[in-house]
Amino acid sequence: MERQEELVAVLNDLIRINNDRIEGYQRASNESKDSDLDMKAIFNEMADQSRRYVTELTQEVGRLGGDPASDTTVSGKIYRVWMDLKAAISGKDRESILGSCEYGEDVAQRAYEAALESDAYMSTEIRQMISSQKSELKTSHDMIKKYRDMHEKVS
Repeated sequence: MERQEELVAVLNDLIRINNDRIEGYQRASNESKDSDLDMKAIFNEMADQSRRYVTELTQEVGRLGGDPASDTTVSGKIYRVWMDLKAAISGKDRESILGSCEYGEDVAQRAYEAALESDAYMSTEIRQMISSQKSELKTSHDMIKKYRDMHEKVS
C-alpha cells in the first residue's frame, strides 16, 4: 500500500506541474499581442498538451485508488507572481514572454526527471507514460527556445 501512495504522490506532482503549465500558457497567450497569432497558437497547443497529460495522469491516480490533484504547485504560484511583476516592469514583449515560457519548460523537465528518478515503484507502463510525456515536453521546450533565440537575433 505504501508503494502505491508514493506513486500517487509522484503522479500528483506531475499533475500539478501540468496544471502550472496550463495556467502559464493561458497567461502567455492572453499577454501576447493580437498580432502574435503564431505565438498564441503555440501557447494554446502547449496548454492542450498538458491537458492531455493531466487526463492520463489522473486516470492512473484513480486506478491506483488515489485522489488526483486539482491544484497547482506552490512554486508555480510564486512563479506566476514573478511573471506578473516582470511583465509590469519590462512590458509584454515577445522576448520576455518566451523567456518566461522557457523557464517554465525547464521546471517541467526537472519535475519529470525527478519523477523518473524517484524511489516510487512504478510499472513499466507508467514509467513509459512518464518517459513519453517527458520526451514530448522536451520537444516543446526546444520549440520555445528556438522561438526565443530567433527573436533575440531579430531584436
